[in-house]
Order: sequence, then C-alpha cells, then structure tokens
Amino acid sequence: MAYVGTATLTISELREFASFTSCEQRYIRRSLDVGLGRQDAFKLWARDEVEVASIRKQYVAYQDLKALRTMRPDDIGFDDVEAFMGKMVRMAAFDLAQEKLGSFSAFRFLYERLLGAWVRPWLPGAFCGAAALPQIRPDRRKTLLHSISEAAATAPGWSDREPSFYPEFIEKEAA
Repeated sequence: MAYVGTATLTISELREFASFTSCEQRYIRRSLDVGLGRQDAFKLWARDEVEVASIRKQYVAYQDLKALRTMRPDDIGFDDVEAFMGKMVRMAAFDLAQEKLGSFSAFRFLYERLLGAWVRPWLPGAFCGAAALPQIRPDRRKTLLHSISEAAATAPGWSDREPSFYPEFIEKEAA
C-alpha cells in the first residue's frame, strides 16, 4: 500500500515538472547536474561559450550547497538564520538572475531536490528575498514575486517527504 502512495506522489511530481516551461525544465535538469554532481554539466549542457560561462558561474554559486546541507537552522530560534539565509539568498539570486526560472513553483521544485525536504520552510523567504534584490530586473522582479501564492508564503506547515523524481538529461534520438 505504501508503494501506491509513493507512486501517486511521484506522478504528482512528474506532472508538476511537466507543467514548467521547456526553459525551466532544462535549467532544473542542468542545475541538478551541477548541484548534485551527477554529470559533467559542461559536456552535457553547454551549447556555446555563453552557456559555458554560465555553467562555470553556476558551479561557483553552488559551492555553498555542501555547507547549506549541513546547516539546517532551527526554525524556532534565530541563531543560525543569518549565515543560512545569506547563503540561500545569494544562491537563489544567482538562479533567478539567470532568468530561466519564472515562478516560485519551479524554484521550489529545484531547491527541494538540491537540499532536501527539510528546506521547504525556508524557501518562500529565500525566494522573496532574492527576487526583491536590485540585481533582478524590475519587470522580472514583479513577475517572480507575483508567482508565489499567499498559501505558499504563509503555510502553517510543510511536508517532510523527500522528493522522489529527479529529472535528468534525455538524449534526443537521431532522426
């Protein structure tokens, strides 16, 4: 019976991923390769020198992932908030400035996989903080901030179920 519940949740994750734009889907898969060290992102994703430079910058921006995974600040006290949120907002700002993620949903989908289910309570704050920075173009800022629902921003609780679907690169077959 647990398998049926897990399968249903995985299908929900697949559907959510399918609802993202092709640009968002590509960026999420590339980011997971960079952040989780699954593949050589340069070889797999770089179509030109601009993308090589972007991937290089992403590797640098994602250097804090290892530290973030071990921090797990207390959601009641404020002792670790500055160090954790500083790193989170900086990394989130990098991703949002790439203009490949167009919504909180796509951002949340990516970061749940980069860091794990425990990060969910921190994502609305990191997203809003990063989206409101001056490094994000004003029209883009508006679009991003409008993409987070009141329910997501004010959720009284979050699931601790780990994501089960991690999208990967799919090789196109030669026609």
